[in-house]
Amino acid sequence: MKFFLDTADVAEIEALAASGLVDGVTTNPSLVHKAGRNFLEVVKEICAIVPGPVSAEVVATDYEGMLREAAVVRAIAPNVCVKLPLTLDGLRACRTLTADGAMVNVTLCFSAPQALLAAKAGATFVSPFVGRHDDAGFDGMALIEDIRLIYDNYEFATEILVASVRHPVHVLAAAKIGADVATMPPAVLRQLAGHPLTEKGLAAFLADWAKTGQTIG
Repeated sequence: MKFFLDTADVAEIEALAASGLVDGVTTNPSLVHKAGRNFLEVVKEICAIVPGPVSAEVVATDYEGMLREAAVVRAIAPNVCVKLPLTLDGLRACRTLTADGAMVNVTLCFSAPQALLAAKAGATFVSPFVGRHDDAGFDGMALIEDIRLIYDNYEFATEILVASVRHPVHVLAAAKIGADVATMPPAVLRQLAGHPLTEKGLAAFLADWAKTGQTIG
């Protein structure tokens, strides 16, 4: 499973990318607003840090507008992945852009039929939002299971990018189902490495080592 960071915080991306665990980044207008910086500048900086796909979302809602804005973000760097909404105009733009060699992330997916349409439109990634799905009283992971089954049935190349990840359990469940990617806030990636027994065990080892009076090197 690939790990993407869902943030526009360049400092966080740089710090976690140094671990070698970050395969890509997803951004959206809300995250850029939270960062309080120029959108195009932020995307350019992120693309220079992370060699993998960096999703940059258009804000136009019509086909022609999406293509105009996609041309701008594609010019930033070769690893930009154009992020489009799962609407009919978005799917049409997806087909046009992927035919031109662009990576496309179709976002705001909340149903398996929507994911089927994204795959038929040639999307590189589809982003089902599990956390928001759960919030609305549905089962986000059941959605991922349905999409995985459909994509496997027809050998679609579109990758399932699990989004709206709230905690490590979402990541674990998505990995067990066989999702291709999980995009998560930096805090969740850090939580994946943590466990109280790991911390307790390390503390015990260090205490015993100190009693030996030895050093390494």
